[in-house]
Amino acid sequence: MKNNWKKIGLVFFSTVLFLAACGDGDDEAEKDTSSEDTKTFKIGVTQIVEHPSLDAAYDGFQKAIEDAGIDAEYDVQIAQGDPSASTTIATNLVSSNVDLIFANSTPSAQAAASATSDIPIVFTSVTDAVGAELVESMEKPGGNITGTIDSHPDAIANTMKFLKEELGAKKVGMVFNSGEQNSRAQVDAVKEMLKDMDMEVVEASVATSADVKQAAESLIGKVDSFYIITDNTVVSALESVISVANDNKLPMVAAEFDSVKRGALAAYGFEYFDIGYEAGEMAVKILKGESKPADLPVQIPQKLIFTMNKDTASVIGLDIKDEWKAEFSE
Repeated sequence: MKNNWKKIGLVFFSTVLFLAACGDGDDEAEKDTSSEDTKTFKIGVTQIVEHPSLDAAYDGFQKAIEDAGIDAEYDVQIAQGDPSASTTIATNLVSSNVDLIFANSTPSAQAAASATSDIPIVFTSVTDAVGAELVESMEKPGGNITGTIDSHPDAIANTMKFLKEELGAKKVGMVFNSGEQNSRAQVDAVKEMLKDMDMEVVEASVATSADVKQAAESLIGKVDSFYIITDNTVVSALESVISVANDNKLPMVAAEFDSVKRGALAAYGFEYFDIGYEAGEMAVKILKGESKPADLPVQIPQKLIFTMNKDTASVIGLDIKDEWKAEFSE
């Protein structure tokens, strides 16, 4: 009988130990899950230069990450307009083993794509993602990179139509950095479009932002208008072109809204904050493991809106039509 009680006692003791062990395992599992939920992601940010449009895109990206409830810390590095610096930045971000790279501009995205085929990359402020050899196609990017572009298929056509039909322009001055594939693609698209519009492009190429004013001045007497595309070198020194255009009473239209706020006459464009936000939403899906970059189609701007700067119209002596008044930028 004593032996039986001993056996019962041993069974009971073993059962208690087993249940305690299971309980400890459950606690560990809960701890692991909790740890996963509160993970802080490290996001590397590479940007070619600081100017309002690119800065707004970065703000939009951050807001999307925040709205998704993701805890993130950012390593932000600016190339100050130097493509070679973008290469160094990309290498540094890869070496620091970030969870994702946000590449804000074509040179930044190209450098990041060359630096890694493993770390996911989300870009924005890129005009021609296929032409820049960042993705295989808009629908199926392939590889470890995707993002949003800053080119709407109707933007250039609408802008050229406005210049011709509303302003009577025939010779359009374009100042741009020919070393930026993003810019060359836009200039070529404008030139192709103007073949059938009895208009022509007069080019002035720059290498740095310090060259912008002189390049704009070189076009005076040769053009009757300016069109400033999403060229990072030129947009970073936009006020130089604005002053030349205004001093000579020439309309200067732009490719995005921030330039209108800074003094361009008009633009068919979109908010860079919005395309940055859309890029951020893509990053959220990647960080949460819901999608891979290869499976997320490259997105175009969702909204294309016309806006004008009333003060600039007054400075260049442009007669304001009633139908334009609703489009004035504040």
